[in-house]
Amino acid sequence: MKRIASIQDFSCIGSCSQTIALPVLSAMGVECAALPTALLSAHTAFDGFVSLDLTPQLPAIMAHWRAMHLRFDAVYTGYLASAEQVGLVGALLDDMDERPALTLIDPVMGDNGALYAGFSDAFPQAMRALCGRADVLTPNVTEACLLTGTAYSPVQDAAQTRRLLERLLELGCRAAVLTGLRVDGDMAVAALQRDGTGTLVRTSYIPEVFHGTGDLFASTCAGALVQGAPLERAVRLAADYVALTLRRTVQAPDRRWYGVNFQETLPELMARWQNIKEELP
Repeated sequence: MKRIASIQDFSCIGSCSQTIALPVLSAMGVECAALPTALLSAHTAFDGFVSLDLTPQLPAIMAHWRAMHLRFDAVYTGYLASAEQVGLVGALLDDMDERPALTLIDPVMGDNGALYAGFSDAFPQAMRALCGRADVLTPNVTEACLLTGTAYSPVQDAAQTRRLLERLLELGCRAAVLTGLRVDGDMAVAALQRDGTGTLVRTSYIPEVFHGTGDLFASTCAGALVQGAPLERAVRLAADYVALTLRRTVQAPDRRWYGVNFQETLPELMARWQNIKEELP
C-alpha cells in the first residue's frame, strides 16, 4: 500500500484540508499519514472559530518520523500557516532517508486576486522555494499570479493560461496544474509538463462557492498519481470528481457553510478510480 504524508491544517468542523485528505486518500487505497499544521474548531467560514498553531510541535513530530525510518511514497502539502512552516516542510524533505516518488504542493494562500487573511506580502516568496521542489504544483489562478509576480486577472485566455503555466514551471516544478479557470462559460483545469505536454479539462460551470474544492482536487490528484496514473488521467479524474461533488452539494443548501459534500460521492470516486486502476500497466 502506498503511503502519503499529508501536511496541512485540521478543522474539527467543516470539509477541508485534512478532513478531506484522510478519507479521500483512504478511499483510493492509500495510507494517509496526517501531519497537522494547525488545529481549528471549525474552518474559517464560521464566525468565532478558535485556532491552535502547531508549529512548535512540528519539529518533534518530524524527528519522531525520522527515528522510525518511515518511508513515504509521496508528500502532499496544503495550507501552511507561515514561512516558518514552509521551511519546516523543506527540512522534512531534506531529511528523508529516501526521496518520495511524488511531491505535490498545493500552495494554498489566496483567491479572488488577494492573499488570505493572516498572510504577509512576503509569504509568496517563501512559498516559491518550496514550489520549486514540487513534482506537481496545483495553484488556483490567484495563487499562480502571486507565485509568478503576474498581475491578477479573473479571466485567462489560452495565451495567458499557457504563459502562466510556463512561469510556474520556471519555479522548478516538473508539472504545473492551474485550477479555477473559466473557458467559454465552463470551468476548467489546465496542466503543463516540462516536456511540453499539455492538458485541458473542462467541466460545467456551477455558480456557487464552497470551501474545500481545491483540497478535494489536490487530494484526488495525489491519490491517483502516487498509484501510477499519468498526470492527464489524474487531472481529469480530479476535475470530474469535484464537478460531480459540487452538483451534489448544491442540492443540499444546508451544506453551504460545511464545505463540499464529498461524503456522499466517495462511492463514485472509488468506482471511477477502480476502473482507471485496472487499465494502468
